[in-house]
Amino acid sequence: MAHLIENMAYVGATPWHGLGNPLTPNQPIEVWAQQAGMDWRIESSNVSYMAQNERGQSLILPFEEQRVLYRSDTHAPLSVVSQRYQEVQPLEILEFYRDLTEQAGFELETAGVLKGGKKFWALAKTRQSSALKGKDVSNGYILLATACDGTLATTAQFTSIRVVCNNTLAIALKGQSSSAGVVKVPHSTKFDAEKVKQQLGISVRAWGEHMYEMKQLSQRKVSQTEAAAYFDAVFNNTSLSIADQDDSIIQFYRNVATNKAETKTEPNGRAMSKVMSMFNGQGRGAELSSAKDTAYGLLCSITEFADHERRAMSQDHRLDSAWFGAGAALKQRGLEQALRLIA
Repeated sequence: MAHLIENMAYVGATPWHGLGNPLTPNQPIEVWAQQAGMDWRIESSNVSYMAQNERGQSLILPFEEQRVLYRSDTHAPLSVVSQRYQEVQPLEILEFYRDLTEQAGFELETAGVLKGGKKFWALAKTRQSSALKGKDVSNGYILLATACDGTLATTAQFTSIRVVCNNTLAIALKGQSSSAGVVKVPHSTKFDAEKVKQQLGISVRAWGEHMYEMKQLSQRKVSQTEAAAYFDAVFNNTSLSIADQDDSIIQFYRNVATNKAETKTEPNGRAMSKVMSMFNGQGRGAELSSAKDTAYGLLCSITEFADHERRAMSQDHRLDSAWFGAGAALKQRGLEQALRLIA
C-alpha cells in the first residue's frame, strides 16, 4: 500500500510511525522545506469543461466559479475550490516558526506532507515542560497544519506529548466555548501568521492550566468499576454515572481483569478490553505512580490507544487520524470524561 505520507523530516529519535528523513538539530527553514518535501507551491488554474454544439463540434468552455489547485513540481491535481478560496503554501507553514526558532528557543521536530500534498504540517517543541509524580514528564508543542482538499482549516494547536510513550493530547482551556489553545483560520480568510501568533499568546497560561488538570487527574484514584464506566462513556457515549452502569458492562470488565472477556458481547468490546488491560499495567508508563489506578492513567490509556494501538490501514493513516481525525476526536472525548471525574 502506498504511504499516505508523501515526505517527512524529523529531528531526534525516529518518530513512532517510523517514517521520514533524519536531520541534525538547528537546521534552517530552507533545509526543512527540502527534506520534508515542502519545497513546492500550490498553483491554480481556471476550470474548463468540454461540450458539443448542435453540429457535433467539441467546445471547451470556462466554469468561472471554480479553480483547480495543483502542485508546481509534479503538476498533480490537489482539489477543486471556489474562486474565493485562500490557499496556504507549504513554505508558509514552516515560515511560521522562523522567528520562534531563531528568537524564542522553539525547536522544529517534525514536518511533512500527507496525501500527496493535500495536507501538510510542522510540529515544534516549545520551552514548556512539566513533570507529575514519578517523573512522568510532558513537553509542550505547537502543531500548525493545513489542507487544500476541504478537510482541515489552517489550524495552530498547542499540544502536550507525554515523554514515556509519545502520546499526544491537544491542549485547551477548561470551560471555554472555543478552545483557547487552538486557532483555526478558514480558507475563506487569508492566513496571517503574526495574527495567529498573537491569538496563541493567550495560551501561555493554557499550559499551566493543562498541567494543573493533569496533576489533579493523577491524584484522583479510581476503582475498576469507575474505570469500566469511564471507558464505556468514552467509546459508547454513555453516561459516566457509576450507578447507571448496566450489570453486564461491569461483569464484562471483571472478565477482562481475569482474561475471560468475550470481546464481541459489548459495543466496541475489543477496544474497551484493550484499553482496560493497558490501564491495568500493560500500557507504556502505566505503572508510574502518576498513572497507576488514577484518572490520569485512564486518559493515558485512551491517548496511547488512539496514537499507537487503534486499527489503521498504515502508520501514516494512523498519524493523520491521531492528529486530525477520528483518533483526535476519541482523545478529546477521553479528556472530557476524565475531567468529569475531578469536577
